[in-house]
Amino acid sequence: MLATPFELGALRLRNRVAVAPMTRVSASAEGLATSQMADYYGSFAAGGFALVTTEGIYTDEAWSQGYLFQPGLANNAQRDAWRPVIDAVHRHGAAFVAQLMHAGALSQGNRFRTDTRAPSAVQPKGAQMAFYRGEGAYPAPREMSEAETVQAVDGFVQSARRAREAGFDGVEIHGANGYLLDQFLTEGVNLRRDGYGGEALCRLRLIRDTVMAVRQEVGDDFTLGLRISQGKVNDFTHKWRGEQEAADIFGALGELPLDYLHVTEFEAWQPAFGTGPSLAALARRHGGLPVMANGSLHDPARAEALLTTGSADLVSLGRGALTHADWPQRVKQDLPLDAFDRGLLSPLADLDNAARRRSEAVRS
Repeated sequence: MLATPFELGALRLRNRVAVAPMTRVSASAEGLATSQMADYYGSFAAGGFALVTTEGIYTDEAWSQGYLFQPGLANNAQRDAWRPVIDAVHRHGAAFVAQLMHAGALSQGNRFRTDTRAPSAVQPKGAQMAFYRGEGAYPAPREMSEAETVQAVDGFVQSARRAREAGFDGVEIHGANGYLLDQFLTEGVNLRRDGYGGEALCRLRLIRDTVMAVRQEVGDDFTLGLRISQGKVNDFTHKWRGEQEAADIFGALGELPLDYLHVTEFEAWQPAFGTGPSLAALARRHGGLPVMANGSLHDPARAEALLTTGSADLVSLGRGALTHADWPQRVKQDLPLDAFDRGLLSPLADLDNAARRRSEAVRS
C-alpha cells in the first residue's frame, strides 16, 4: 500500500509516504528560507516522497518563534523567500505543506521577545535542547491574556494566508509535541479557569479556534491538517487519561474542517495506553479523518503494516528521510537501508552540520 496514490484534501498524492516536519534551524537570522533549504527539501521530492512537510514555521513577530535561525511566515519577506524552496519541491512532483507553529513556553530563541507566553505560568519540565542552540532550564512563562490568545490565532491565520500566496499546497497546524496549542490541551500545564481551561474538550478550545479561523482564511480547496501527540519534546512520557479521553479528543477534532490528522508517537505502532490500539488507530477510529502516522516507521515492513491493518492512511518519516532522501525509491527497488547516523544532528541539528558529517563519511 505504500506505493498506492491517495487523495488528501485537494491533493492527489503519488504514494502514501511523507516527510515529517523536522526542525533544522538553518534559515537566516531574519527567518528567511535559503537556497540550502531549497536543495534540502527538493531532495526529498526528487527521492520519491509524495508529500513534504516543512519544519515548524513561526507565525508572528511576538512570542511564536521557538528557535534562533528558525524560518518564519510572519511577514512578506519571509513569504517571498519560500518561493524558490516551493519551486524546488514542485519541480520533482511532490506536494509541499507548511507546518505552522507557535512555541509558547518552549521558546528558547526569539529575536522579537525576551520572555515567553503560555496558557498558565507553569515552568516547563526538562531542559532546552542544545542541538537547537538552547541551554539550561526553560524560563517560567507569563500566562496569556485572552487578547493574546486572539493575537496568537491571528498569527496562524496570517501565516496561512502567506503560505497560500507563496505557493504551498496546504498548511499543517502544529498542535503537538508540547508547543503552544498542545500546552493548552495538556492537563497540569493548562491551569486556566476561563473558557480555555478545565476538561479536555474545553482545553481544546484554542486548537478549535485556530482551525476554524485558518479554514475560513484559506478556503475549502486548500489542504489543512493538524499534528497531534501525547508526548512532548520536553516530556517524552506524557499520556492522556486513557482511551476514553483519546476518543473524546479525536471525536471533537473530527468535527473540525480538517483534511487530516498527523499523529505522532515515539513508536507509532505501539499501544497508546499500555494495551489496545495505537494512537493512530484511535485517531482513525474516532476522528473519521485520514490519519498520517509518524514515529520510527523507517522500517518498510512496519510502515506497510500500519497501512494494511487500517491503523493509518499515510506514514511520515523523520530519521528514515534524513538517512535516505530517496527512501521511497529505495524501498520500491528493494535496495538496502542504512541505520540512522545521529551525528547528522550533533552538535547542531542544522544543514551545515549534516553536510559536514556526510562529507566526512565520504572521505573515510
